[in-house]
Amino acid sequence: LALSFKANDALVGNSGAALTPPWTLENYAAILGNGQTMRWLLNSLIVSVGTTVGVLILTSLAGYGFARLEFRGRRFLFLFVLMGLAIPGQAVILSQHQLFAWGHLHNSYPGLILPGLTTSFGVFFMTQYMRAIPRELDEAALLDGASHWRIFTRIILPLTVPAQSTLAVFTFLASWNDYWWPLISVTRSEMYTLTVGLASAQMNYAQTSGLGYLMAQAVFASLPIFIVYLIFQKQIIAAMAGTALK
Repeated sequence: LALSFKANDALVGNSGAALTPPWTLENYAAILGNGQTMRWLLNSLIVSVGTTVGVLILTSLAGYGFARLEFRGRRFLFLFVLMGLAIPGQAVILSQHQLFAWGHLHNSYPGLILPGLTTSFGVFFMTQYMRAIPRELDEAALLDGASHWRIFTRIILPLTVPAQSTLAVFTFLASWNDYWWPLISVTRSEMYTLTVGLASAQMNYAQTSGLGYLMAQAVFASLPIFIVYLIFQKQIIAAMAGTALK
């Protein structure tokens, strides 16, 4: 943070200048005037929000199916989903890359969003949360002639708002910080996410404006995460405390 407010020429050959005045906003002005950085920020927002919304929809539906419905093979299918927790993403990266190349999805928003929708943890989390909801609510609604879809949307879903908020925070942070898949899937600079874009600027250090500018980019990239944490810190703390307690 201190380096980001220093002029680049003041940092050359003098490490002590980082903590002494004068300060400047020229690095942040350069970021706001750089269309490439703002495009990377927009890409990260689109991918993170899209992934978060998709995960909430799919995991809520899957959680309701596993927790509230009875069907053949339910336990085996749930166990199969949980096996995904033991498989690292790097183990399937070649097949995933070939699949997306076959579908012409590289260098696109769907290509960046779709891999993040397959979350075994999200399905497990929502399933366990929905299992704790009393089944008497379902039975009473069924006696009144409500369908499973109506029970899900009008009764169960509103009761899972705390769980959805927690899962949304974790999903957004994971998607925002993701570097591995965007680095592999994206080859055009205009489709870079902020993590890949900043890394490319650092690797081409000689072509950048200097250390102060790079530090300003790092602070700029961290601001959305900081804002999300301030808004949802109660859910994050509650989720971490609940996980530790279990």
